[in-house]
Amino acid sequence: MVFRKPPDGGWGWVIVVVSFFTQFLCYGSPLAVGVLYLEWLDAFGEGKGKTAWVGSLANGIGLLASPVCSICVSSFGARPVAIFSGFMVAGGLMMSSFAPNIYFLYLSYGIVVGLGCGLLYTATVTITCQYFDKRRGLALGLISTGSSVGLFIYAALQRELIDLYGLDGCLLIVGALSLNILACGSLMRPLELSDSPSPEKTCVDKVPDQCFVYHEKEKTVEENISILEKGCIDEKCANNVPDYKQDNILNKNVLSSINVNEKDTYKKKVVEQTNFCKQLAKRKWQLYLNYWEETIVLFKNKVFSALFVAILLFDIGGFPPSLLMEDVARSANIDEEDYHMPLISIIGIMTAVGKLILGILADFKWINTLYLYVITLLMTGVALFAIPFAKSYLTLAMLSGILGFLTGNWSIFPYVTTKTVGIEKLTHAYGILMFFAGLGNSLGPPIVGWFYDWTQEYDTAFFFSGFCVLLGGFLLLLAALPCWNACTNQSSKLPPNTYSYKVASSA
Repeated sequence: MVFRKPPDGGWGWVIVVVSFFTQFLCYGSPLAVGVLYLEWLDAFGEGKGKTAWVGSLANGIGLLASPVCSICVSSFGARPVAIFSGFMVAGGLMMSSFAPNIYFLYLSYGIVVGLGCGLLYTATVTITCQYFDKRRGLALGLISTGSSVGLFIYAALQRELIDLYGLDGCLLIVGALSLNILACGSLMRPLELSDSPSPEKTCVDKVPDQCFVYHEKEKTVEENISILEKGCIDEKCANNVPDYKQDNILNKNVLSSINVNEKDTYKKKVVEQTNFCKQLAKRKWQLYLNYWEETIVLFKNKVFSALFVAILLFDIGGFPPSLLMEDVARSANIDEEDYHMPLISIIGIMTAVGKLILGILADFKWINTLYLYVITLLMTGVALFAIPFAKSYLTLAMLSGILGFLTGNWSIFPYVTTKTVGIEKLTHAYGILMFFAGLGNSLGPPIVGWFYDWTQEYDTAFFFSGFCVLLGGFLLLLAALPCWNACTNQSSKLPPNTYSYKVASSA
């Protein structure tokens, strides 16, 4: 299937708008789950670590299941997946309003809503890339801000709904709002097929020579008998020799010969089909071997290995503030009258600003995107270390804004990955990194919650978070230092089938 050339406009701008609102509606509640987290703590009386699993699953399961999400979108298309996922998100939110315990929320809010968000993210990115080529970066940047704006608005919206209708009413209303995803998904019209189809290989060309299967239509036994009998009758009529006994013997010989031929043909086809299955299994196995060989080659790249560790540690330490900052403020005994804006809303709006500004900076040729990413990691670690010393709303608000801005480094992460492994390996490498990013998202908040349950204060938890992010940043910095270029220069001496990557190139 070949799509026509991306229009870089036209209906594509409608795709951008509906994709923006799709991410706004699906990610608004999961990213602003910190408001619900406080209510769940009071409602179920479980520990902070156990309760934090709800929000961490909702935000991490989509990344963990990214390969499955990609297969679904490739198989069924963006529009059907978006509509189906809209039902998942809305249904999961509404089911959560009837949760009798925290374990039910793991399924309804964590897995169902999280998987729906992952499917919707893949669908919106895929359909946008189909409609844009030259302006693809701008289009993707616009739709990615939908989740940040959703975090900003949903944090205040959910708090207001809880005050008016309670936790259950809030989840029902937010779930009803998510049904608007169905309208957005229905507008994701697939790009029309090209008028001049690309030449495709015939079925015979697609099958290896040693795997050819005999496809000629075989006649049935009755048809063969009738043909032979007709031939015999014609011959006897021509000779005018009626011999019924000889005719009976001839029929028996014909039947026995046909049965023998039938068995030979069946055996031949069984052998051919067996060979075909063996060759097909061998090719599939070879694909799996190639995949793991390429993965091993990727991890031989020092910068990629450091990037893998850095993204895992960053999500373990950097994600919990967006979930737990409201509880941090409550634990610091900050008066609710001092709250001018929810801290999560500040994180959300500053994340959108950070994505925009860091994305613009990454386009300057004199800025090295890898070093820019390292700087954001190191600054994030310092900000996390400062949280235990913040005892007022103003200080926490400033730190929330800084952390939100630095979390916008997600916008330059694809640039960093591309410069590390090259555009040819981007899809493979990015999928691996996103899996471990989802693992970090899932583990980070429960770990911080367990630290609180153990020490009854957040200081140790955020010292641990800051240490994780700083460790990842320093490891990536060491791997990206120019001294490693001497190793890269030896790539010409490597065997032809060995991959090597230039690291720390300016972007």
